Amino acid sequence: MFSITNNILSILVCICFVKVGFTQQKAVINPPSNIKSVVLSPLTANEYAPIIKLGAPLVLSFDDLDAQQEQYRYKIEHYDYNWESSNLNATEFLNGFNDDLIRNFENSFNTLQDYTHYTVRIPNDNISIKISGNYVISVMDEDDVVVFSKPFIVYDPLVDVGVSTHRSRDISTINTKQNIQFVISYPNLAINNPSNELKVAVYQNNDWNTVIKNMKPQFMRGTQLLYKYNSNINFWAGNEFLFFDTKQIRNASNNIYRTELKDIFNTYLYSDEPRLQTPYTLNPDINGNFVLRTIDNDDVQLEGDYTLVHFNLLATKELKSDPVYVYGNFNDWQLNDDNKMIYNKKTKSYQTQLLLKQGFYNYKYVTLEKDGTVNHQAIDGSHFQTENNYTAIVYYRPFGTRYDQVIGVGSGNSESLRN
Repeated sequence: MFSITNNILSILVCICFVKVGFTQQKAVINPPSNIKSVVLSPLTANEYAPIIKLGAPLVLSFDDLDAQQEQYRYKIEHYDYNWESSNLNATEFLNGFNDDLIRNFENSFNTLQDYTHYTVRIPNDNISIKISGNYVISVMDEDDVVVFSKPFIVYDPLVDVGVSTHRSRDISTINTKQNIQFVISYPNLAINNPSNELKVAVYQNNDWNTVIKNMKPQFMRGTQLLYKYNSNINFWAGNEFLFFDTKQIRNASNNIYRTELKDIFNTYLYSDEPRLQTPYTLNPDINGNFVLRTIDNDDVQLEGDYTLVHFNLLATKELKSDPVYVYGNFNDWQLNDDNKMIYNKKTKSYQTQLLLKQGFYNYKYVTLEKDGTVNHQAIDGSHFQTENNYTAIVYYRPFGTRYDQVIGVGSGNSESLRN
């Protein structure tokens, strides 16, 4: 009887798993062509994801290539677990004003591409966040029209989250997927109904499109909740990201075969080959992120120049069904016309070009499937050895409350897989 009951429970729990792509995208507005180098990140070194502890600083910066010193405003809105508006009044989640001017801006200096650089830090004298949760920051023009928006997450560490990474237990995907398990410990928090009051979202490399949601705890042990599924929280391991570095914009360097000065700098990358059929090769990366930097000048924010980066992916024939994109955090993991690649029959390759500020960039090639999901392995393959970072975010909504709190964040890396 006990065995049958457990089996039924396992089936019901499995049904609750949902892999949801583009969940944040419905709350995000992509920037127009004149807005570049949008960065939203904490001040902690080597931290790229906009996930911060309540009260910690978060910085938004971007460049406007029109270079007219436009007056931009910003506003912050609170969202629920599913990235729908929580309908809270601004005074319930903010101290200070509902929105404010971006006062810190300055024109570029000694660059071929002119731009105005904008920066705003939160909290500041006019706005601070007072509760945890999902948030979206929007930048608006003088007519209060939203120019672009970006999601971020604020957490209050009320529980501990331990994350471990494993090789897939499914023999059919043992060489291509990674399994994530985690434990939530809540010794100092009274949770009456964990299965209904707690929700978790797990991300790979802080890529919004990889989220797996709506999993229930598999076991309960005292004040611990165990999520130790063998296959339900499985991610395609993918392949290591490719990279290029334009910190010295005038010269060719590793992965760059030619630099050409026209109206602005043009950077031509070596042609990439599909890695679907090739064995795994260790290639240290920063998991799809980018770092603005230059050795040509002192201040990359105002003196970093822009270059038109030319990508070339060799392909003997065009993929008729799924479009191909250059992919990474350089455009917040979005798929749009800017990073979509066009097949050139003469060169037998996919090509595109992106205007990017000087820096170190990770990228890979992905396809967009008909159901709207991003396929990371169609071109570059998937290997269980790939180094990935995983983040589990815990949401809490006690019965009778009006919003989803974020009460814990845990991370684990697949560099040391456990079996």
